[in-house]
Amino acid sequence: MLRSQPTTGAGLPLAGVTVVAVEQAVAAPLATRHMADLGARVIKVERPDGGDFARSYDTSVGGLASHFVWLNRGKESVTLDLKSLGGRRVLAELVATADVFLQNLAPGAAARLGFGAAELRARHPRLVTVDMSGYGSSGPYRDKRAYDMLVQCEAGVVSVTGAADHPAKAGIPASDIAAGMYALSATLAALVGRGVSGEGAALEISMLEATSEWMGYQIHHAQATGRSPGRMGLSHPSVAPYGAFPTADGTDVVIGVQNDREWARFAAEFLGRPGLATDPAWATNVARVRRREEVDALVAEHTSVTPADRLVACLDAIGIASARINEVGDLLDHPQLAARHRWRPVRTPGGTVRGLLPPFTVAGVELPMGPVPALGEHTEPVLRELGYSAADIDRLRRRGAVTCVPEDSLA
Repeated sequence: MLRSQPTTGAGLPLAGVTVVAVEQAVAAPLATRHMADLGARVIKVERPDGGDFARSYDTSVGGLASHFVWLNRGKESVTLDLKSLGGRRVLAELVATADVFLQNLAPGAAARLGFGAAELRARHPRLVTVDMSGYGSSGPYRDKRAYDMLVQCEAGVVSVTGAADHPAKAGIPASDIAAGMYALSATLAALVGRGVSGEGAALEISMLEATSEWMGYQIHHAQATGRSPGRMGLSHPSVAPYGAFPTADGTDVVIGVQNDREWARFAAEFLGRPGLATDPAWATNVARVRRREEVDALVAEHTSVTPADRLVACLDAIGIASARINEVGDLLDHPQLAARHRWRPVRTPGGTVRGLLPPFTVAGVELPMGPVPALGEHTEPVLRELGYSAADIDRLRRRGAVTCVPEDSLA
């Protein structure tokens, strides 16, 4: 029987919960990393021949892949060859100790290995199973390969992202992140439900369906009008003024006026035109969207003669939303993240890096920022917990069912 992994602080919401994950890439590892952030013990099952393929995306973080470092802190890495009888037996023993079993193998692959949701739930009624895929377990796209950019294309994200004449994908793996966050929230809900009923649940999350949910307002707009909102760059199809405006020192500042009350204040205190708050041609957002070019030109007249720092300070003073267009390097030194002490050291096999605390804060609790595991680092300790002797482990190793990392290689 596996022991619950010690946590780094009292009061972690998922302390005592064990998650076994046969996972790779982004969507599933994001979900389980947040479970680890919340105190769960996450045992990540990887292939012996290289492990999670996200390990080799790049070598930018001390020889490690940036995706892998982002998504896998606080987990234990166990290498199992699931094509072998011994590897499958170990996984079955791990699942028997788990509260959650999450996998993102190809559709049907887990069932063929003996780890389908129906079979596992029949054997372990309290287990929460989470099956993640690109397009779901049925339908004509069931077996289609699904990578983040491709799902963004299928879900129409690129039709509303980029400049008017040039589609673009989101610069972050939006479909992966959407699926990962829905897997997280659904798993948390299932664990709460189990606490009431005593029964687990079988969950299914697809990247296409998660991303389609994020297209919600565009879907309703298209249904109602018969046309897509289209691509607007840094502007907004339904709000004006909302976009990037020039400043006197050559940097753009994004300004967003979300409602007519804000417009009245903006017109009077920034534009010096209080009459625009009552003029029917300007007073409502619907009217401003119709004459967006005139609105933007008027705003630009005033912003273009004002330095960026002074413009932002002025807008802040009158309660109008604005933002600078930062580079990633600017985010690393963002004053708000620094003021709120959001950075923590994270140990990796390639050295210590800075990592951001999870975006949820639990009052009075320091969320764990566990190390990023080396491939197979925890195989031998976990097998010992399951009751395997040194001879048993050596036998599994010789048969290729597992690989173990020598302790002196982790120093």
